[in-house]
Amino acid sequence: MSSVRIRTLTATQDVMRDIKIFWFVEVNIIVSIINMQANVKHCISAVIVCLVFSYASAELFTAVVDLEKLLYTEGEVIKTMERYIEMEEKRLQEIKKLKDEYGKLHQVASVDSQTFLANPINAFLLVKRLSTDWKTTESLMMKSAGKAMIENITQSREDLKFPEDEDLTGAAEALLRLQDTYKLDTSTLARGQISGTKPSHELGAHDCFELGRQSYNSGDHYHTILWMQEALDRVDEETNKSVEKSEILEYLAFSTYMQGNTRHALKLTNDLLELVPDHPRAQGNRAYYEDAITNAAHTKRGDDGDVQLDGDVNYSEASKSDTELSEREQYEQLCRSESISNFPEQQNLYCEYYTNNNPYYILQPIKREIIFKAPLIVILHDVVSDREIEIIKFLAQPRLKRATVQNSQSGKLEYASYRISKSAWLKNEDHPVVKKISKRVQDLTGLTVSTAEELQVVNYGIGGHYEPHFDFARREEKNAFQSLGTGNRIATWLLYMSDVDAGGATVFPQIGVTLHPKKGAAAFWHNLHRNGEGDMLTRHAACPVLAGSKWVSNKWIHERGQEFLRPCGLREND
Repeated sequence: MSSVRIRTLTATQDVMRDIKIFWFVEVNIIVSIINMQANVKHCISAVIVCLVFSYASAELFTAVVDLEKLLYTEGEVIKTMERYIEMEEKRLQEIKKLKDEYGKLHQVASVDSQTFLANPINAFLLVKRLSTDWKTTESLMMKSAGKAMIENITQSREDLKFPEDEDLTGAAEALLRLQDTYKLDTSTLARGQISGTKPSHELGAHDCFELGRQSYNSGDHYHTILWMQEALDRVDEETNKSVEKSEILEYLAFSTYMQGNTRHALKLTNDLLELVPDHPRAQGNRAYYEDAITNAAHTKRGDDGDVQLDGDVNYSEASKSDTELSEREQYEQLCRSESISNFPEQQNLYCEYYTNNNPYYILQPIKREIIFKAPLIVILHDVVSDREIEIIKFLAQPRLKRATVQNSQSGKLEYASYRISKSAWLKNEDHPVVKKISKRVQDLTGLTVSTAEELQVVNYGIGGHYEPHFDFARREEKNAFQSLGTGNRIATWLLYMSDVDAGGATVFPQIGVTLHPKKGAAAFWHNLHRNGEGDMLTRHAACPVLAGSKWVSNKWIHERGQEFLRPCGLREND
């Protein structure tokens, strides 16, 4: 009989021991639930990250018309986040309710666990809480609507476009291009203040850091320094730090060294080590910089014996070393509308009513402005209506693809960083307006368009530009236009289909001419001399679009068919 009592007592003690374990587990569960509630904002942040960087569509930065689609995407992302937050709040309320029920039982048990566990009802409830009830709680805690919502918005919604890493890189490079071309101060640009535009949102420390990081990844240490320094200034002003100061200092120190300022790089590294004494790379970098300074002290001394250390340079935006061709300077000066030439061909210019001896335009002459005399560059004003322009844009938008350039060696079309835009080609058969514009080009230029290329419609993206180039093929470019069989490009018709808020001019660096876009106006010039040789003075460029959206269309007229309309010269120098 006593043995039976002993076994019963032992079993009871085992149950009590197990119940105590359950009780300990329950404490941890409640703590986990509380922690999960506290960290719910991190879950929401994770959803945002997934939405922004998942399933993207590249090359959105190459045309403003494509960037407009991102606003629609952003609206749908906001709606998805709102639905997610609502569902998460409802789910958390259910978990909180269960947590309160756990808490009531646990509060009673914690007063006197022995007395509590001695009651079989309490023991049953505890076991039930940590078995059946816990499975329900566990299911609620594991269940999240975020994954399904992300899959729906990124995989099922074909109408939504998300940018890729290439788009972020392209957008960053565009800002840096605008900064250089238009000499924009880093701090002013970070404040969203661009001349000729409405102020935008300011860039935060992390935004500046990202611009610096993009510059660093492309090997551009000059811009890395500018933007990392701006990030460093801004992070000190932030209450909730958006980026670690130590990260900024590491990039800033190395880029400063790469720009030749070793002593300042050492100082920045020492600042970094004060913040993070056990930084994995800073210790080695400091030793490397110290060695570099020591070596410089032994090898470089002035005439008076004073040590001249590498990097005794104050790097500012005005001190960027310029190793590029003078054409780059001329190009950028013209983009900023800074006059740099005084050609006689720019004197005694005039405007006139122009008919080109065409019966139609005798009754309705065109306003023609002479911009330059040799080569003859003219602007024909109001040659297309707003309605015609909207039709052309409507036809082109679904066909827009990233613009290409022709490889001078192979003749093949390829992408290039010096041409950022998207283009589409329209045939005369696509719409009566396209055919009408082709006819208008023929009437006003006096050249046949029967052998001309199709109408190319172009929309420029963020900082969209096309660096200095020739429209015609030079003598060594033997494969250019070979497939067309219509000879070289004898002339260019450039139609402006939008005004541009700031930037976006067409410039001719060799002759110092700047053409500002004006909606409805067309620029025209001959690319070839009468002897068939290319006119090198027609080298031109499309300046980066500083603000606004730039639409143009091109009609390139070829040699074939012009034999009697523009006869060849009889002398070699014609």
